[in-house]
Amino acid sequence: MALNHLQYESIIKDYERIRDANRSLSESRLNQVCDRIPGFRELADSISTISVASARRMLDGDDGALHDLHESLAKVVSRQKTLLRQYGFPSDYLDPVFSCPDCQDTGYITGAGSLKEKCHCFRQREIRILYAQSNIQDMIARENFSTLSYAYYQNDDLRRFETAVQLCHSFIDDFKTNSRNLFFYGTVGTGKSFLSGCIAKELLQAGNSVIYFSSSALFDTLARYAFDMKAKEASGEFYEDFYNCDLLIIDDLGTEITNSFVTSQLFSCLNERHLRGKSTLISTNISLEELRDRYSDRIFSRITSGFTLCKLTGPDIRILKKRLANTTAM
Repeated sequence: MALNHLQYESIIKDYERIRDANRSLSESRLNQVCDRIPGFRELADSISTISVASARRMLDGDDGALHDLHESLAKVVSRQKTLLRQYGFPSDYLDPVFSCPDCQDTGYITGAGSLKEKCHCFRQREIRILYAQSNIQDMIARENFSTLSYAYYQNDDLRRFETAVQLCHSFIDDFKTNSRNLFFYGTVGTGKSFLSGCIAKELLQAGNSVIYFSSSALFDTLARYAFDMKAKEASGEFYEDFYNCDLLIIDDLGTEITNSFVTSQLFSCLNERHLRGKSTLISTNISLEELRDRYSDRIFSRITSGFTLCKLTGPDIRILKKRLANTTAM
């Protein structure tokens, strides 16, 4: 499934807005510094003067002009950084500002053979558009580490939740170097989806590609690609994204209508992502016994042997919050 022209143009315009905003921020910082530090404006302007003079020397055939230019510019930059520190600014305060340093907010990086290829930040924008991933943005706005609370847990439930949070941090910290899979299971409303959102937000901010599906939406999508002839034409690109994104989140496994198609597709997904060294996160309200009975032995074996299992227990937090809200309103 490829972007259409309007979708592509929308992404490109988004990058233009980001570059404009970052240029404005850089100019604002320079003005702020020049207002605070006497002579800094002249020092900054001297870079242009030095560059023009060196260009003339190079046109005249002066072989030492380039070397002298580098030395002169290095002295100016060094002096700038010294002044910034002296007046309480970070030494890199006037460095170029980029929302994505990898592509410098262009959407493209130089890949193998010096060919231009889409940056990870461009790919994530594609994913949001192509697979209706806007819901993940709503989720992580509410469900992230800044809104995490231990107040709803007690005793063994609290210890399990604390362990789960530590596991999430470890998963995030090691994500680039260690391909791991997580399986959150347990009773309804105990924070499984919440922790999935915490992980998703941190990895998205670190530049990783994340695809999120509720279990029912996932298998509906897979069925459409499998049985709709028109959709089949675009299935190759979908499966490539599906198998190759950095993290695939399957939320609420077990809420779908389980049949042989679902079972075979789930195993194919888990197996292919395992072969590619890609991480998968699954949350479910069903027990391990139900997992074994409901799905194939191959899936049960793949999950219990290839995933870190994390059980969460306790009261339904959604119900607790509703009760508290009603009590406060009275």
